[in-house]
Amino acid sequence: MTDPQDAPGEEAGSPHSRVRRRRISIVGVLGELLVTAGVLVLLFLGWQLWFNDIVVGAQQQTAADRLADQWQQQHQEVPVGATATPASDVVRPSDEEPVVAAVPGRGAAFATLMIPRFGEDYARVIGEGVGNSVLNSTSLGIGHYTGTQMPGEVGNFAVAAHRKAYGGAFEHLNSLRVGDSIFIETADGWYEYAYRSTEYVPPTGVDVLAPVPQHADAQPGDRVLTLTTCHPLFSTAERLIAYATFEAWYPREGGAPADIAETVRAGEG
Repeated sequence: MTDPQDAPGEEAGSPHSRVRRRRISIVGVLGELLVTAGVLVLLFLGWQLWFNDIVVGAQQQTAADRLADQWQQQHQEVPVGATATPASDVVRPSDEEPVVAAVPGRGAAFATLMIPRFGEDYARVIGEGVGNSVLNSTSLGIGHYTGTQMPGEVGNFAVAAHRKAYGGAFEHLNSLRVGDSIFIETADGWYEYAYRSTEYVPPTGVDVLAPVPQHADAQPGDRVLTLTTCHPLFSTAERLIAYATFEAWYPREGGAPADIAETVRAGEG
């Protein structure tokens, strides 16, 4: 009998038949290798964009809790959540101008970002600079644009983070709603900002980092927080920009703002 794979008229075992079977075998092996490679690529992407986000995000969260705990240990004489006045359980913001810290060295951790909209436990460390050593770090994750203002300073305190991968600190930046509170914690206390608006710009749209965003020649009069990340998901085609304005300053000795007081106390444990 002839092999079903043999061409009509070819005898089984003929040179032409053996060459044809060898070619079919090679094509089959290559096909299996390509399928396997495709599966491995998909698994890698799944790990990088999903599982890795969970793992690194948890590490960044832990780093933020530890940093906040270190700051609080330096102020043990006044526990976190202590009232500003003995007659009230409400922690009120200070009437004084917010403390503006000196610009830290490149890569240094100097603040944490807390956004209740992203979850009551959400906190990430802010480091100086927006290079990979900061944005891809398991102990940082959010970078401060060097040259922009510091927390509480008149002008524009601008930060950046990944939308996906390496913890995806700003994955849900598009979910903010007008009025949402955003807190910046430093060794000195807490700066509260309120989310105002979002816009989308090309990667070249660097005027969002100006002291008055999008108005490079204007003189700043407000305290602005600008958060930047890539858009859309899995792409760097555009930048998603979220703006918030300064609302209040809470010195550490007065206790954490009510919106995050429980989270701060839990972080101490």
